[in-house]
Amino acid sequence: MVQSRFEENPHIVADEPIVIVQAATKGPEIQALMSYIDHYHVTAPTILPVKSDDQILMIRPGTVILADLVDGQLLLTTSAGIVTTNETLSHFLGRAANSSLVQVSKHAALNLDHLLSLADSFSGSMSARLTNGTKTEISRKYVKELLQRLEV
Repeated sequence: MVQSRFEENPHIVADEPIVIVQAATKGPEIQALMSYIDHYHVTAPTILPVKSDDQILMIRPGTVILADLVDGQLLLTTSAGIVTTNETLSHFLGRAANSSLVQVSKHAALNLDHLLSLADSFSGSMSARLTNGTKTEISRKYVKELLQRLEV
């Protein structure tokens, strides 16, 4: 159970509150809570500029099906095709600020709006099937958080 309390501090600027999260350990649930706090009232961008090898492409975050890091390159599978960039996965997810994009492994994130099904895999991990026929593995470290996001 999450508990909260308010402490008034006149030395803090009114529109810039400071939130401190205290817990026994910093597990996935705490990271999700902190991410929620960090992105509170952040409006999701409607267009994301993504630098490719020779151009800057404008991508709508909702069209991203899968973001996967392969050999140091971030591959963004979108409904229009695949875009390759040198951006890190964490930086891309931070810029996207899209609640539908969920990290499912150290190297991948998927868009919940494009998730068709989940199936049990080996050793507690799961396999996800996405709208364009793509399959990706959800590492067991991220399964619990994904199921919570899906409210299953």
